[in-house]
This record gives sequence, C-alpha cells and structure tokens, in this order.
Amino acid sequence: MSDVEKPFEPAFRRVLLKLSGESFCREGQNGISMARVEAVSAQIRRVADSGVQLAIVCGGGNILRGKEFSAVSAAINAPTAHYMGMLATVINGLALQDALENAGVSTRLQTAIRMEGVAEPFIRRRCVRHLEKGRVVILAAGTGSPFVTTDTAAALRAREIEADVLLKGTKVDGVFSEDPVKNPHAVRYTDISYQDVLNQNLQVMDPQSIIHCKEQSIPIIVYNYHIEENLERVLCGERIGTRIGDAVQGD
Repeated sequence: MSDVEKPFEPAFRRVLLKLSGESFCREGQNGISMARVEAVSAQIRRVADSGVQLAIVCGGGNILRGKEFSAVSAAINAPTAHYMGMLATVINGLALQDALENAGVSTRLQTAIRMEGVAEPFIRRRCVRHLEKGRVVILAAGTGSPFVTTDTAAALRAREIEADVLLKGTKVDGVFSEDPVKNPHAVRYTDISYQDVLNQNLQVMDPQSIIHCKEQSIPIIVYNYHIEENLERVLCGERIGTRIGDAVQGD
C-alpha cells in the first residue's frame, strides 16, 4: 500500500473545497469527463475516510460561464446567462454525487436555487448536520443570485459552516506574482496575506471572496489539483501550494 493510500491524520476538522468546472473535464476540453470525475472522487473518498468534514462548492465553467456567455450575444440578458451558469454547476454536482456514491461515499447535494426533484435546498443547519454525520455535502448553484462568482459562493459557504480552511484547486502550483503560463519567471508565493493579494490584484480568486475570508480569518490554500496526492498532502498540513492568511508566516 502506498503512503497516500494509508489513513492519514488530518490537520483540519471542517473543510470547504472549491472545485472548478475545469476539474470535471480533460485539459483543453469542455463538458464532463467521467474519468476525471471518478479520479477526483477517489481523492475525496480518501479524505472522507480520514474523518474530515468536507463540503464542496462546484464551478460550472466546463459547461457554461455566465459572464462570458452574455458577452457573445445581445439576445441573452446578463442575469439570464448567470442563471444558466448556476444550472451548469448543478449538472456538475449531480455527476460528482453519483461518482462519489459509486465509490462508497455518503453524500448530499444542496442547491441555492430550489429544485427538490434533484437536490435539497441549501439550509445552513441541515448542511452542518450532514457534515457532522460524515456525509460529503456538494453545494451547487452558487449563491442563487446573478453576478456572484462561485469563488465568492465558496467563501460565503465557508463562513456559514464555520470551515477551518478553504481549499482552492488550480492548474498551477499556487499563487504567483504574475500568470506563470504567460511569464515562466513569475514568482510563486509560499505565504501571502489577504491584503497583499488584494493590493497586487492577483487573480487567484475574485476580490470579494478574499474579503469574506479575511473578515472571518479563514485561511485559503491554493494548490495544484492535477497532482493526485496534493489534496491529501494539504489536509495533512504539508506545506505545498500557497497559503493566504492574516499575515505571511514564512517557510
């Protein structure tokens, strides 16, 4: 048995994981790749087995991004496009729920837009109770309001459920001074304060989500989700990726 397959002692009790829509599809493609979803589910199963209380906020960019969609056609009103994007996150949530339950993980899917035929409505106390019972709770449809990103939805839900940390998986190894895809000499931060992220206008998450976490002193850990064992390494307390917090902690 490899190290990542062994039970691990988590460094956090309750975690909010933000999964981007891109994590549901293959690199450079759109739609849903169930092979990718099953791979993510295998990681989540190991986390759930460790006793971590895990809530997941889904993005929907692999299907439709409301802001971008409204920009390409005058026939679609911006609020409508944003609601379409919220529904895309529900599609991802349904796929993730079935993949997790197929892997033996007890789950609940909750949505900010009521649709009882497929999911529970998001109710904070009910969500917390599910977490306490060891269920993974998938949170979809953003906040239920247009013009709010799923990053901000993740930060708000982290505050509501009193999460110990917000995890943000990305395609790169953390937060950089510039886009590392465009500038290979960009510097990766090991630690950075909320205020420095805002002052430098770093695009890892939208400013409002950073402000919400700052107000509640919820640390944000940004890591590369393409490396399969990274989620467990982060939850073990290993210093990978970038930690955004009240002040720079140092290496």
